[in-house]
Amino acid sequence: MEAALKDELRTLLEQRLRALREQTEGQQMRSEAVELDQAKVGRLSRMDALQQQAMQDATQARVRQQQQRLELTLRRLDEDDFGYCVDCGEPIAPGRLRIEPAATRCVQCASSQPD
Repeated sequence: MEAALKDELRTLLEQRLRALREQTEGQQMRSEAVELDQAKVGRLSRMDALQQQAMQDATQARVRQQQQRLELTLRRLDEDDFGYCVDCGEPIAPGRLRIEPAATRCVQCASSQPD
């Protein structure tokens, strides 16, 4: 893989990681514990708050998973096998890597098997 493409992918990965970290910080500031005092909040309001909190927790878990995947890709970037499909061993198209730098399969293998 060309050094210029690796540098481009490294910059892209770092930008995406920075954006995810900023998103995580913003979500942490907005998340609060749900008040369960029945005298202050009605039952439906509590249920709605609990549901919103659960959705927010799931979103944070997805963001953490994305961060881990991008960090792993950043570490793998300088390995000799980076940019090659884990299934067939063929090079992954640079355009695919620009769209999804963490891709581990070429388009053909990815379309035949879910990631």
